[in-house]
Amino acid sequence: MTTANAIIVGASSHLSKEIARQLAEQKVSLVLFVQDPDAMAEFAASLPTKVDVLPLDIENPTAIISQLEKVWLSLEGAHLVLVNTGLNAYSEALPWEIEQDIIDVNVRGFAAICNTTFRLMREQGYGQIAAINSIAGLRGGPSVAYHASKAFAENYLEGLSMHAQRLKLPITITDIQLGLLDKAAMQKSKLWLPPLPKVAKQIVSAMQKGKRKVYVTKRWRLVAWLTLLLPEFIYNTRHWKAKKKK
Repeated sequence: MTTANAIIVGASSHLSKEIARQLAEQKVSLVLFVQDPDAMAEFAASLPTKVDVLPLDIENPTAIISQLEKVWLSLEGAHLVLVNTGLNAYSEALPWEIEQDIIDVNVRGFAAICNTTFRLMREQGYGQIAAINSIAGLRGGPSVAYHASKAFAENYLEGLSMHAQRLKLPITITDIQLGLLDKAAMQKSKLWLPPLPKVAKQIVSAMQKGKRKVYVTKRWRLVAWLTLLLPEFIYNTRHWKAKKKK
């Protein structure tokens, strides 16, 4: 592999696009896995580097594994694989269909991507696996399966990091603990909702520095710390409500 190659799995979100844009500006060749490749064609063409856009069947782990193996072979490897495939939904009735969809994407799909990538990087001899995770995984929450799936992702990444160390492999695992930006957006909070380029820049910087775990943006580290300290009877009474118009 003579050039820097990066694979972004789940590249259609606004955040993934901004990360892809910043990596492309550094002349990193990209492979973008998305559910609707046609919808990404214009964006891919606007980037100043080589970009391939491929379909992603996130709910089919067997298909994901096959897709990654084929791409890996065609690229002759990659130095970075970024995973951003989280699914979230909430219904007061907690229907199983929603819970199952979240588990299929955030647990089964996520594990299939990370496991396959780790194996390929082990054969390659080096690499970095980074994942967009969430501080929602620190404790349970109303979106039951989502919070639990993020805890799974955090522990899975930690396990991969430990495994790499035990095998003495130069494989970096980066857990990107994103703040509750959706809730901040709902509250229209300027303090907790930074500009997207800033969020992406902190993520790209953390990956380049080989961080094991990073909170994005940095101020969310405080929220994470307080979340862990709160006793359950206080934690359960927290409410995020949209600000009323004056």
